[in-house]
Amino acid sequence: MNLPNKLTVARVIMIPFFVFFLLFRPAQESTVELFKWIALAIFIIASLTDMLDGKIARKYNLITDFGKFMDPLADKLLVCSAMIALIELDRIPAWIVIIIIAREFVISGFRLIAADNGRVIAASYWGKFKTTFQMIMVILMIANLGIPAVQILTQVIMWIALALTVISLVDYLIKNKDVMSGEM
Repeated sequence: MNLPNKLTVARVIMIPFFVFFLLFRPAQESTVELFKWIALAIFIIASLTDMLDGKIARKYNLITDFGKFMDPLADKLLVCSAMIALIELDRIPAWIVIIIIAREFVISGFRLIAADNGRVIAASYWGKFKTTFQMIMVILMIANLGIPAVQILTQVIMWIALALTVISLVDYLIKNKDVMSGEM
């Protein structure tokens, strides 16, 4: 297994630790705050592995079918886990998370159908922008600084992430309409 794929696997392994530190509520308030910052650090590190594994894979020509499939899946697992946890913390509306997760299921379904036909659908630029904005949104929501300007910025980023979610879905559907029609 090459380094980019190891980074992708590491990102998946970080998810349960991230969720634990984000949602576990110890008795002491100071520990709750510490856990929030630990969760944020884990999320940021995991997010950075996404950027790093792609750069390394492209630079050293280490692009594999495993990476094309697992990298976007690892991103989905990380971001969706974070957003579901953020619903429980009352920082994001459930309906937005439902739209985002529904998009991920549709794209995953497309990828599975394509894979059954020997084709790998890699992440698009729209999908990468969507993931970047979702990760920034999650970081801001976890930090939850309580500063009005940051709260407004967080809301703006949330709406941009939602828009990019829909745009990237439409982009995938148009570019891969042959997957739906079975004309691959």
